[in-house]
Amino acid sequence: MALVKSCKEKLHWMRNNGFNALVEEVSSFCDKHHIDVPNMDEAFILPGRSRHNAPIKTNRHHYRVELFIYVIDEQLTELDDRFNEVNTELLICLACLSPNDSFVAFDKQKLLHLAQFYPQDFSDGDLLALDDQLELYIHYVSSSSDFSDFQGIGDLAKKMVETRMHRTFNYVYLLITLALVLPVATASVERAFSVMNIIKGPLRNKMGDQWLSDSLLVYVEKDVFDCIENEAIMLRFQNMKPRRGQL
Repeated sequence: MALVKSCKEKLHWMRNNGFNALVEEVSSFCDKHHIDVPNMDEAFILPGRSRHNAPIKTNRHHYRVELFIYVIDEQLTELDDRFNEVNTELLICLACLSPNDSFVAFDKQKLLHLAQFYPQDFSDGDLLALDDQLELYIHYVSSSSDFSDFQGIGDLAKKMVETRMHRTFNYVYLLITLALVLPVATASVERAFSVMNIIKGPLRNKMGDQWLSDSLLVYVEKDVFDCIENEAIMLRFQNMKPRRGQL
């Protein structure tokens, strides 16, 4: 997350201070290769458009505001959407589960806060039990040779199952499994929303919710429906009600 913050700060700095340096670099390249460089103080004319009644703006305004700043703002908006306050807090808490460097990132309070993001999985009583388990868990894994040299949370979860510690620290293990499925769940939701633009296009923009849900299910879960024979689909469709034609 520190890297994301640094990227955003760098983009903000470029937005406010980076245009002149970019113009100098591009101008130097163009001079070296005998390419004409437009005068930034002259009026910008869009190629192929008449100058009559065209809005008056300089080349500098066009390249700085409409291109340079616009592109950077788009990148900043994308970063803000991806890493908003809630997502950032969630990722910071997830990092505390990392087993790297002998669990140096462990933070009990942040892990308890992480569990609060899942109220359906952790009740108030479960949070109290998790609090007790985390104390014993970090002492055990830090001192045990079985829990060393891991590459990530996935290796940690496997080792907990192998040593049956997933039963002893059941709430900690639940927290780890939730952290492991989070990227998959997020990607699945994003994929479903992107598919909606394909399924519900301009020609089918009035379909009902049930029809949309059924269409999305077939499109998203392709691996499941690839196992179903076309003959079975045709028979089911034909048996739904009498039809004039046979498939």
